[in-house]
Amino acid sequence: MESCIEGRRIEVRGTVQGVGFRPWVYRLARATGISGRVRNDARGVTIEAFGSAEALEGFVARLTEAPPPAASIRELETAVIAPERAADFVIVESLSQGERRVSAPPDLATCPDCRREILDPRDRRHRYPFTNCTSCGPRFTILRGVPYDRATTSMAGFEMCAACRREYESPLDRRFHAEPNACPACGPRLVAVSPGGQVQNNADPLRLAAEALRGGLVVAIKGVGGFHLACDASSSAAVTRLRRRKRRDHKPFAVMARDLSDAGRLAHLTQDERVLLTSVERPIVLARARAGSGLAPEVAPRNPLVGLMLPYSPLHHLLLAEADTPLVMTSGNLSDEPIAKDNDEALERLGSVADLFLLHDRDIETRCDDSVARIVAGRPVVLRRGRGYVPRPVAVSPPFERPVLACGGQIKNAACIGVSDTAYLGPHVGDLDSLGNVQAFEDAVRHLERLLEVRPEIVAYDLHPGYRSTVYALTREEPLKVGVQHHHAHVASVMAEHGLAGPVIGVAYDGTGYGTDGALWGGEILVAGLTGFERRATLRPLPLPGGEAAIRDVWRLALVLLDDAFEGAPPSLDAFPLFRHVPEAAVESVRRIARVPTLAPRAHGVGRYFDALGALVLGLSLSHHEGEVALEWNLVADPGERGAYPYDIDESASPWMIDLRPLVRAVVDDLRAGAGPARISSRFHNALALATADAVRRTALGAGGLPVALSGGCFQNALLAERVLDALAPRFPVYLHRAVPPGDGGLALGQAVVARAVVEEGREGPSCA
Repeated sequence: MESCIEGRRIEVRGTVQGVGFRPWVYRLARATGISGRVRNDARGVTIEAFGSAEALEGFVARLTEAPPPAASIRELETAVIAPERAADFVIVESLSQGERRVSAPPDLATCPDCRREILDPRDRRHRYPFTNCTSCGPRFTILRGVPYDRATTSMAGFEMCAACRREYESPLDRRFHAEPNACPACGPRLVAVSPGGQVQNNADPLRLAAEALRGGLVVAIKGVGGFHLACDASSSAAVTRLRRRKRRDHKPFAVMARDLSDAGRLAHLTQDERVLLTSVERPIVLARARAGSGLAPEVAPRNPLVGLMLPYSPLHHLLLAEADTPLVMTSGNLSDEPIAKDNDEALERLGSVADLFLLHDRDIETRCDDSVARIVAGRPVVLRRGRGYVPRPVAVSPPFERPVLACGGQIKNAACIGVSDTAYLGPHVGDLDSLGNVQAFEDAVRHLERLLEVRPEIVAYDLHPGYRSTVYALTREEPLKVGVQHHHAHVASVMAEHGLAGPVIGVAYDGTGYGTDGALWGGEILVAGLTGFERRATLRPLPLPGGEAAIRDVWRLALVLLDDAFEGAPPSLDAFPLFRHVPEAAVESVRRIARVPTLAPRAHGVGRYFDALGALVLGLSLSHHEGEVALEWNLVADPGERGAYPYDIDESASPWMIDLRPLVRAVVDDLRAGAGPARISSRFHNALALATADAVRRTALGAGGLPVALSGGCFQNALLAERVLDALAPRFPVYLHRAVPPGDGGLALGQAVVARAVVEEGREGPSCA
């Protein structure tokens, strides 16, 4: 009877487009006797379901029980609607009107079914490098607009053949509405060309590329989110050649292994690292390299870690199988440039680097570099958020009443747009030191605005007046602009990721960030809410003789560290190998500069102590890239060492001063006694963790037992993060970043939620109390 039929409108928000969600709903509805319809819309998926009250209740319950693996349901709302006697359950055309949300998923790694097809000589997609289905394939990087349909992707120009069309239109097929669906008869194609752009006379471009790689050549490969530069990772000559041409002298290269078994021969993999390597995101995973693995030492000079990843596209699977050797897979750019994404652009910019180009005719709409992650305290931490994670949203509360654009920082830049109850971090852009990267940053902002169909009303930015992102923010037309202090943004980013309303005790440790007093902060203990903060403690500052020059020439930091700790009368520098090749005139010049505040700004950053002690103990005079010496100082530590150096906290200062001079004097004593770097580094890490916990406990005496939020680039250091967690966890709930980078790649999320809170409270000026 008509009265037995009821109706429900079910709105599903989250990652529910492009992951096989609608055909799964279709099959579920048919199995439970539900009629009606399902469609994509601008915010996600809408279902209009009709059936008995009992059937509808069961249908709604099962929607959240076992959705497709790549789907993520963030919100499900139901409403009663008028009943209909629909004859069947159908999948209908998408709707594009309404408030826009990016519900298309990130780019998804090749699923086992598609991998079996490309390796099966009997399958029509055998060795086809653009094979995909609703469980895998490119998504965000080919997306031009939402809803996520073929017409809004760079696949729009490829007309499906009859066989692909049948798959695409059959709700029972795993390729039902797989928007990039294609085969050799109708889809994108590979071509191999010379650096001059001449097509190579070959019937198998992929095999030609594999032969070039085995022959020690450098191949530029158009991938999912941009170009890679690849070479044989076991060949010192090939890796050295790539380093010279790419102008990258020391920074480690990522390596792609054929499968998990091969990866296990290159690195000591924990079970957590294995799970992360094989996750659908397929990030580069930092793991401890195996001695004698066969990797060329030039892959990661003086670094016990190796960045490993597994193939995440059919092209990679096929190429690794053909080449039969691990491959360096590094970003397709020259140092300090954005990753190349278009064929002509790659030929122009990488023509002097690659010996062969492996191109295809599927356009990449958005540059999206590989993500980087590491296991910290038993769980993944995303260090660089790119392909595989972008544009996965971060749910925030309370919602943004007005759209907010946050512009991020100068290094490891990623922008963020906050709209309604969601924040969208854009892809990792990198350091904004070059015009090319500034352009890539602006392109990323425009792409997010276009996908969301939103015009920001509030713009958030870092207080540093020299940051390119700050200059960009201040030149935009929006009237509401909010400057957010760097370390407040770091702490707010943790709060946003974990849904903390505040206040919290925030620990923000990094190299450098512009303070509200114009000084360089970076060793901060804050009591923070979203609208402001109080700076309770900070690290005793070191002068930076020559400013940025001291961050590069780290022997300068070691010198001022000694002079400060020994109050201008340090032991003879002849006792330290670091200074044996530094001219005496250079030492005296730096000491004179260090006494002039305008020439040697004081820096409170924890990262500067890592640099200074790493230089002193390891004898490293120069940092070739950001964080190099600090990382080496961290990685040399013996995790079994539990001793710690002394420190002081001066509570008479405002803010309190965490004084590491006793630590430095103890390090010198240990060096004189013949202690090795492993022991000294460990004792330094342990002391810093204990000093942090001590400062937090003292802060809690006045502020109460608040949760503790850890952020800043120093918490990419697994040993430091784990030691601080160990020291705090018995007494405090402690929150560390997981899906959002601890470093400046997560800064924009914090800027966005602070700007929203500041504007809603009606405050003006920087976010400080």
